[in-house]
Amino acid sequence: MDIRIKRRPWYVRHAYSLLLGLVIVTVLGVTLPMLLAPYTVYVKAKEVDMAEATLGEFSEYLDVEGVVQPISNVQVNCGEGGFVSRVVAGEGAMLEAGDTILVIDNPELMREIEEQRILWEKQQMNHAQQCYQMEQKSLTLRQQVLQAEYEMARLTKNYNLDKEEAAMGIKSKAQLEVAENEYMYNVERTRLTLESLRYDSVMTVLQRSLLDNELASGRSVYERVVRRAANLVVLSPVRGQLGGLSFAVGQRVSAGERVAELKILEDYKVKASLNEYYIDRISTGLPASTTWQDEKYPLLITRVVPEVKGKAFDVELQFTGAKPENIRVGKSLRVQVELGKPENALMIPRGDFYSVSAGHYVYRLDETGDVAVRTPVVIGRQNPKQLEVIEGLEPGDVVITSSYAEFIDAARVKLK
Repeated sequence: MDIRIKRRPWYVRHAYSLLLGLVIVTVLGVTLPMLLAPYTVYVKAKEVDMAEATLGEFSEYLDVEGVVQPISNVQVNCGEGGFVSRVVAGEGAMLEAGDTILVIDNPELMREIEEQRILWEKQQMNHAQQCYQMEQKSLTLRQQVLQAEYEMARLTKNYNLDKEEAAMGIKSKAQLEVAENEYMYNVERTRLTLESLRYDSVMTVLQRSLLDNELASGRSVYERVVRRAANLVVLSPVRGQLGGLSFAVGQRVSAGERVAELKILEDYKVKASLNEYYIDRISTGLPASTTWQDEKYPLLITRVVPEVKGKAFDVELQFTGAKPENIRVGKSLRVQVELGKPENALMIPRGDFYSVSAGHYVYRLDETGDVAVRTPVVIGRQNPKQLEVIEGLEPGDVVITSSYAEFIDAARVKLK
């Protein structure tokens, strides 16, 4: 005989599940509103920095580090190659124009100078000898010309005498014709002789000119090689501070090689690197300044290097007025580069909060002064000290400017 088992009601069978569900619903009902509601963080008032939003002239500028450099550098090259025999001036020495830096030894050049000197002396002797011979020849030519001119005068005088005698009847017509023919022949012969002598004289002058040119050319070659010897002493071309000298005694140096540089310290410039973000806003003529010992010194951008390296580009600035006292090459200065003219704006100080909120919100004190409420804002222009507030605040509002790291998600900050 089968025994029939009575089935229990569903709420009995699922009692534990129902009880667990009821507990979960109860917990959620209590905690969920608490989780969804804005929470408040409590901090000590003395542990935060606060500042007031104010209206004033806002200056957009960059604050960067600059390095003082000489206004220009003059490269010193070696005119002749050889081996360094003596180093006269040391690194950092202050030199005047004409001061000795290095002395170089070049035996090959010295041999060439001696060879050219001997050749030059031979050319002088040869020139003197040939000039003497040509002078003798010139004297002979002048004597021959004088003789030919005398002969021409004598023939003319005799012919005129023959014509007078013929007119007087002393000589016959036939004798006059013979005398005339002889006269014409001698005149033509004498004329040709004079032309030949004059041609020889001109040739003598030309030969003398060629000899003089050869002598001048030989002298030029000799003087040129002697001048090369002067390049064995490397001199300072201008007044300045010696730098970049890396040669030692016995070291070989090539002709035209850079041996040092001179820093012109008559004036100074400042070199700075700016973020590539500002490259389109930076141009020559843009004003800047630096502050040294509480005194402000104006600067002007004189050169912008358009090449970007390491996400930065270089600019050079020059002082437009007085310079800081005791300024030195290599000294670091803080430089403020102006990006525009000052304009009236609502501003708050640039604090550590910006690295957390990225300028999207601030914690503003409410009317009680004890609670700071998270408030969305729109930040405009910036400089290293101030932020321009376009939306979200009014003049006189007080905001927390220290770091928001401890209450990054809080809706309110209660000050104790």
